[in-house]
Parts: sequence; structure tokens; C-alpha cells
Amino acid sequence: MSLTAALNIAVGALAAQSTALSAISENIANSSTTAYKTKQVSFNAMVSGSLGSESVSGVRAETGQAISAPGLIESTGVATNVAINGNGFFVVSDDVNNKPSGYAYSRNGSFSTDAGGNLINSEGYYLLGYKTDAKGDILASSSNNLNGLEPISVDSISGSAQATSKLSMSANLPADAQVGDVFTTSVETFDSLGVSHTIEQDWTKNAANQWTLTLNDPYVTGTPGMSSGTISPSTITVDFDGKGILSATNPDPLDITISNFTTGAQDNDFLLDLGTVGQSDGLTQKASNFSAPDVEIFSTSDDGARYGQLTDIAIDDAGLVTAYFDNGLSQTIYRIPIATFQNANGLTHVDGTVYDESYLAGNLNLTLPGQGSAGKILASSLETSNTDTATEFNKMIIAQQAYSSAAKVITATSEMYDTLLQAVR
Repeated sequence: MSLTAALNIAVGALAAQSTALSAISENIANSSTTAYKTKQVSFNAMVSGSLGSESVSGVRAETGQAISAPGLIESTGVATNVAINGNGFFVVSDDVNNKPSGYAYSRNGSFSTDAGGNLINSEGYYLLGYKTDAKGDILASSSNNLNGLEPISVDSISGSAQATSKLSMSANLPADAQVGDVFTTSVETFDSLGVSHTIEQDWTKNAANQWTLTLNDPYVTGTPGMSSGTISPSTITVDFDGKGILSATNPDPLDITISNFTTGAQDNDFLLDLGTVGQSDGLTQKASNFSAPDVEIFSTSDDGARYGQLTDIAIDDAGLVTAYFDNGLSQTIYRIPIATFQNANGLTHVDGTVYDESYLAGNLNLTLPGQGSAGKILASSLETSNTDTATEFNKMIIAQQAYSSAAKVITATSEMYDTLLQAVR
């Protein structure tokens, strides 16, 4: 080997160790970066010469990443933070306005809502998902592939209301009331627009163990005397046995309809639940606890809700994105798929913790969390960097020693050149 070759090999070694130190430096700097994947440098001998006469002529450094090696998962308590426990990536995009021609993949689940109501991670990439119905089922219009994905946004969800579908009542009618006595109570219901209506109830004692309940047309709560709809049926018969236990209602079941809402709401059908026949879980007839007979209301419950504003958004372990409103209602709006590849380490690094498809990675497969080879989603959690700082410092020492050794080779080669020149003189 000539002195020139020795010098070139040593210079190449300096360059290779510089590459290693650069990777080590980046790894240490990103040891706290969410879902960061450690850069790994491999050294390969450079071979020159023809077949049968190859000779080593230096070293080459190649940088890759341990993409498939997971980091630890830590709980954050943030409702929009998610981590993948197992294989796979979130599908993300750097463009929220137009559906991108290409998609990117990341395990960085540090998502939060931006000013436009879009879920975006700490690197500025938008989370993509499938639109769902209120039950969390993916809409038929959303194809089960990349083309069916769209940026997850709550910007169009301005609020939510729910019409009453069931009104339950627990109360005691006074057994010591006289036939013909009338008592008035009231309950609240909601229409499809979330407007509250009050229904006044007149309880008339017909016989020892029978009452008539008259339902008056509702009015918008707070405006008595101004009918806001038509209720039907308006008359209900309630019977008790000799022990004051509910024995029958007519009609049965008590399906109530309110129509012709003055608020412009849709007609509303709901079930009036006065309890179970033969049990004391609803209406009873016992002697009154008051100085004068009166109806005693224990509880009323109504599954309707007023119009509510969006207050929060959360992602659960199933990958369901749910919007929450200040009226207590919630609505599932998206579901997040997991992207897996045959060889995740073959993905092309784009930036930070973001990767792109490549032929080395193999085919893309989109599945729901926990299905097939896809990992599970852990809500309110983040994956940490998979960098081991102790290992990186150890590699740094080795790289420093190798760099110093290569530098000494250059020094020795230079001295040998000087010796050769002196001999020539």
C-alpha cells in the first residue's frame, strides 16, 4: 500500500467518524423528543480492484434509523395525546387545506387542536382519519384506504342538542287524598333544537286506587300561558293495587308525541316512564308525608339536552375521536387507522419523526388499532425517544478514539513523506 493510499484511507476514516459523531450528537439532542428514532451508523469496508485482486481501500459510513425499535410509553393526561403500543404509524399530512397527493407516517402522537380546530402534532403535521357516525362506525362514503382519509377537524362542529326520547318519573300520589282532588306538577322536556319546554301535569283522584293524569300542552320554559306545541295523548289512567304499588297504566306503553312546535323543531316522540308494574321504582300511592295531602316528587330524569357548545375533544384506546359539549352530550366524529409496513426500517426519512413510503418498506396496510399486525393505541400517552444516552456516550468515546487514531495515521504518513523527501535530497 502506498503512502498516498494510506493518507486517503485515513482521511476517509476521519470523514466516517465525523458522520458517526454527527449522528451521536443528533441522538443525544433528541433524547427527549417524542417518538424520535435513534440514528445508527454502520461502517463498511471500501473494496477496490478487479475480480480476484480486491483490496481494502478505506471505510464508508452509512446512516440509518432504528425505526421499528419502540420507545417507552409515558402517560401525559392530555386527552388528545396518543401512543402506539406495537407496530405501525399514524397517517399524517403537512397540508390541511388540500388533500395531499402523498401521505406521511409518524409515531409522534402529541396532537392538539390548532386555531382552525384541526388536530396537529408538535412537528406541524395534521392527523388523518376516517369520518364516522355517532356510534363510531366508519361512514360508507369513507373508503377503507388512503383515499378515504381526511384531516381530523372539529371546526364544523358548532354545537349539539338532543330531543327527549325518554322521560322518567318517580313520585308518590297521596293515598289520603279525597276522590276529585287535583294536584299539579310539572316536568321538563327538550325539542330537537335543544329548546326547553315545560309540561304541566294534573293528577286527579278518580277512586281509591285510580288516578287520571292530564298532560297539558307544553310551553317554552319560562313563558307559561303560551302554548309551544300539541301533546298527545293528553289523558292517562293510572291504577294501583291495595298496597299502593303500580298495577296498570292506560295506554301502555306511554308513548307521547308533541307536534306543531312553535320553535320550528321537529315533532318529538318520547316514552313517559312512570315505573315498572308490580314494583315501586316509579309511581306509588302511600299516605302523604305532608300536613295536607300532596304529590311528592322524588326524581325526574330526561335524556334530552339543550343546545350545547363544543368544550373538548378526546381520543380513546380504540382510536375514536369524540367531541364533548357543555350540555353533557358527546359525539364520535372520526376513527384513526394504523399504517403498517412489511419492513418499517426501509421507510424514507422525511423530517424529524416523519417518514415516507419506499419500495424497501414493502406494501402499506391500513387497519384499525389492534387488528392484524397493527399495534394498539394508548390514550393520553406519548412514546418517548428510543435513544439510550449511555450507549450514545459510549459510542462517542469510541468515535473520538477512532478519529484521533486516524489523525495520527495522517501525522505519521506526513512524517514518512518528509523522511522520503529528505532521503531524495
